[in-house]
Amino acid sequence: MTARRTIVSQSEIKRTLQAALSAGLRIGRVEVDHATGRVVVFPEGAAPQAAGPDPDELLK
Repeated sequence: MTARRTIVSQSEIKRTLQAALSAGLRIGRVEVDHATGRVVVFPEGAAPQAAGPDPDELLK
């Protein structure tokens, strides 16, 4: 069985983080989706976004 080719390599993630740091961004969280190759860098102190409207508010 042959090895599966990675969509996102460790060196690509490292370059992304170095670029963010050199731009002055204080990194709070990093999400990597290996299935799609998407790398998302969140700044320090950024609140996670809700997936949708609050169900309690919809029932009022």
